[in-house]
Amino acid sequence: MLNSKTSKRRRVKSAFLQILTILSAAICAMLVIFLLTYILANGLPNISWELLSTKPSILNDRIGILPDILNTLYIIIATLLIVVPLGVGAAIYLTEYAKSKKLVAVIEYAAETLSGIPSIIYGLVGMLFFSRFLGFKTSLIAGALTLVMMNLPTIMRSTQESLKTVPQSYREGAFGLGAGKWRVIRTVVLPSCVDGVITGCILSIGRIVGESAALLFTAGFAHSLGDFFTAMSRSGSTLTVALYMYAKEDGEFGIAFAIAAILTILTLIINFAAALVSKYFEKRRKI
Repeated sequence: MLNSKTSKRRRVKSAFLQILTILSAAICAMLVIFLLTYILANGLPNISWELLSTKPSILNDRIGILPDILNTLYIIIATLLIVVPLGVGAAIYLTEYAKSKKLVAVIEYAAETLSGIPSIIYGLVGMLFFSRFLGFKTSLIAGALTLVMMNLPTIMRSTQESLKTVPQSYREGAFGLGAGKWRVIRTVVLPSCVDGVITGCILSIGRIVGESAALLFTAGFAHSLGDFFTAMSRSGSTLTVALYMYAKEDGEFGIAFAIAAILTILTLIINFAAALVSKYFEKRRKI
C-alpha cells in the first residue's frame, strides 16, 4: 500500500515537472518567434536599395546607412586583428607553458570577471583611457580597442577550452619524433583545436555587431563615409549606434526597425555559421 502511494506521488511529480519543462520551452520558443516576426514585419518593408547604398544627406532629405554598414565592418576587422592574436596567445601560454596553477587560476578568474562587467563601464574606461589619455579622441580605433577588452575573455576562454580537449598523446607522439615545444603547438595542437578559435571569433563578431553602449562613448555617432584607414581615425557610428540615434534622437522608427531587421538577420547568419563550423570540425574529427 505504501509503495503504491509512493509510486503514485512520483508519477504525479514527474508529470508535473514534465509539464513545466514543456511550458518553459514553449514560452522561450514563442518569445523568439514573436521577436523575429515583429522586428522583420516592421523592418523589412522599410529596407530599400537607396537606404543600403547611400549616405545621409540633409540637402536632399535623404537617409542612408551605407556609412554605418561600412563602419560596422571596419570595427569588426580592427577588433579581430588585435583580439585574436592576444586571446589565442594568452590561451596557449596558460595551457601549454604556465607552470604555476595559482597564476593560471588568477588569470582565469580575471577573465571571468572581465566577461561579466557591464559594457557601459568598458565605454567609460575606453573614453577616459583611449580617447583622452592616449589621444585617439572619439574615433573607431578607440571603439575597436574598447571592444578588444570586452572580447578578449571570450577568445581566450574558448581557445583555452579547445586546447584542453586535444589528447595528451598527440603532444607526446610529436615530442617522441623530436619536435620542439613550439613546433608541436603550431603543427599538432593548434590544428586540432582550430574549431574553438573560429567559434570564439564568430561569437565575438556577434558581440561586436550588437554593441552600442561602449561605442557611444568611444566611436561616436557621425555618419561619415571613407576608406578603412581614414575611417579608423575619426568618429563613426555602427549599425547599433545608428539604430539608437534614429529611434531615440530623430524619431525615425521606420529606419530604426529597418536597421533592427538587418542586425537580426546578421545575428541569425552568425549563429548559423557557428553551428556549421562546429559540425564541420566534428565530422573531421570522426574521420
